[in-house]
Amino acid sequence: MAWIFLFLAGLFEIVWAVAMKASAGFSRLAPTLIMLVGMAASFILLAKALKDLPLGTAYTVWTGIGAVGTVVLGIWMYRESTDPLRLLFITLIIAGIVGLKLTSPQ
Repeated sequence: MAWIFLFLAGLFEIVWAVAMKASAGFSRLAPTLIMLVGMAASFILLAKALKDLPLGTAYTVWTGIGAVGTVVLGIWMYRESTDPLRLLFITLIIAGIVGLKLTSPQ
């Protein structure tokens, strides 16, 4: 169950990061509220995951999911760069997340 909490926490991290961008510096109410709810959900789910997972593993996977997800949405929604080196390094983050999951005692 801890891994499910962690995965969901990572998804909510993506939600709040994208909503923060959409809030235009907190000048738009709806995205600002979505960001706050996403942030709260992300932290609550991360805290639940930390009950059973090692801190270093959980935090790294959480930030990795958020990083990869925000890059993908940044490319899709905001036409951010698809430079091959950038995509290679995102792939390395994904490989690191998978490696941490495979070597975790849980």
